Amino acid sequence: MSGASHPWSRIPWKTTSSRPVYDNQWIKVREDIAELPSGQTTVYGVVECSECVGVLPFLDADRVVLVGQYRYVARDFYWEIPTGGQHPGETLEEAAQRELAEEAGYEAGRLVKLCDFHTSKSILREVAHLYMATELRPASRPPDHTEFIERRVLPFDEVLAMVERGEIKDSMTVIAVLHAARRR
Repeated sequence: MSGASHPWSRIPWKTTSSRPVYDNQWIKVREDIAELPSGQTTVYGVVECSECVGVLPFLDADRVVLVGQYRYVARDFYWEIPTGGQHPGETLEEAAQRELAEEAGYEAGRLVKLCDFHTSKSILREVAHLYMATELRPASRPPDHTEFIERRVLPFDEVLAMVERGEIKDSMTVIAVLHAARRR
């Protein structure tokens, strides 16, 4: 039944109540009561984050810089692009340059926007903004106190193969690499 839609599929749900559950400098959690288009209500947990950026840094036409670190929630070490949250008062481009300098040790002469996407559509309100960085020059900024990062220069084709083999798990990295591959 291709093309069929439910008559309520586009009707916004109404928030009838909301209560804060948890708050720290990175996330806020709230519990809402939402009224569905059918008139029934449901409990809905929502996690809110600041917007975030990811930067795929090209040293030259064929090589990129990845950063590796242990990820606490995933309980393993992963290679990924420099990523991080946008700070208050920062433009997205400034956030991208800051993360690139903190994590990879470079600043970009040129940033090209690849895309925006929702990192999770169901319980997490977070928008990621992905960039490709070129014309890199060394720029050092101290990393966050929670970051213990390795850096590695890899051929872009190898990074693409790592994505295809499922070795790179980070969604921002996967999406940035696939977007960059389509542009090559």
